Amino acid sequence: MAPNDHQTSFALLREKAGMTIEDVMELTGKSKSTVYRWENGQIQADRLALKVINERIAHAARGHESKPGAAFRFIDLFAGIGGMRKAFDAAGGQCVFTSEWNKYARMTYQANYECDHEVTGDITKIAASEIPAHDVLVAGFPCQPFSIAGVSKKNSLGRAHGFEDKTQGTLFFDVARILAHHRPAAFLLENVKNLKGHDKGRTFQTIMETLQDELGYHVHHRIIDAQHWVPQHRERIFIVGFREDVPFDFDQLVFPEKPPVLGDILHPENGDEEAESPFTEGDAATVAEKYTLTEKLWNYLQAYADKHKAAGNGFGFGINGRDDVTRTLSARYYKDGSEILVHQQGNRPRRLTPRECARLMGFDMPGQPLFEIPVSDTQAYKQFGNAVVVPKVKAIAQLMRPHVEAILAGQQQGQAQLVFEAEKATA
Repeated sequence: MAPNDHQTSFALLREKAGMTIEDVMELTGKSKSTVYRWENGQIQADRLALKVINERIAHAARGHESKPGAAFRFIDLFAGIGGMRKAFDAAGGQCVFTSEWNKYARMTYQANYECDHEVTGDITKIAASEIPAHDVLVAGFPCQPFSIAGVSKKNSLGRAHGFEDKTQGTLFFDVARILAHHRPAAFLLENVKNLKGHDKGRTFQTIMETLQDELGYHVHHRIIDAQHWVPQHRERIFIVGFREDVPFDFDQLVFPEKPPVLGDILHPENGDEEAESPFTEGDAATVAEKYTLTEKLWNYLQAYADKHKAAGNGFGFGINGRDDVTRTLSARYYKDGSEILVHQQGNRPRRLTPRECARLMGFDMPGQPLFEIPVSDTQAYKQFGNAVVVPKVKAIAQLMRPHVEAILAGQQQGQAQLVFEAEKATA
């Protein structure tokens, strides 16, 4: 059953406890029709049901206490190296669950974040009931093809429909099934800009129908370029959803007053920073020679660019000076670095170092401890190329926070009223 726009207090309380309609039936011995009448507010839930649900919530709370001062609890899916985690931590959240399948990304994640929970692997193998209660779900889910079939045909074959039919076999299905089970106050999803046009728009249509029509969330989306926060053109789509209709507006997003340039994140190479092996060396902390392109690779890239230019194509490398904004850093950067090459006076261009990539993606910010890079350069380039830009996500998280808190405050008020009614009934 798709949730109502204005859920009853009983429905919200049941979902907070992580219980299904069938769970309530089993524990109270009531029929499905009776539980649905409680759910829809047609009749008042009896005191046994309220007592059972409140005990379940209390038990869950004892097992997953929120940290003092945390504004909300969130889970980090398809976590990568924790760009979403870092942003939502900074916005006052507490991460209570993490899933990332790549072992090298987990290595970097665990080196940088204090986790009082296991960093789990493949989310497709984890039941929604095994994930702790949370207020916000965040996920940079991979985009996969969606198979869309007519509901009427599925009905005639006795097969599932709704989001389970349309998204089964894709990783978005795992986001949807967790949202359906836990009903968090809000979510933030991130993907490539081209998600909107994938499969002639049908993929995005399926996602929106699932989130809005099937799951009942109020959804907003916007393509946002990272160049306001870091010196990199990086357009990504962000999809924000709330369980209730709140006045969230992407137009209220706060941008930095002065956009940065590449020189802001490059190694100064003048002794102003300490040398960090293997990225920089010597008293002046100059960039290690291994990051300068070999003569063979540089000649190949120039010939490749000339060939495509003659054919009227736009393929080629990107040379950047200190005052420039770069192209998008990609996961293939480790191959030749062609999309972002740094000009060197009197020498061949060079790649960014992994430390500079950390700065270009906002993982390293002035005044904060260095982001740990415990993996090889190849793995680091892949990880930063697949990551989100941290300060951009932080700005979105901060914009979401007051609306999440408002939903949670209303939820707590409804729970308190039900507890009062239960205590009054048993007095």
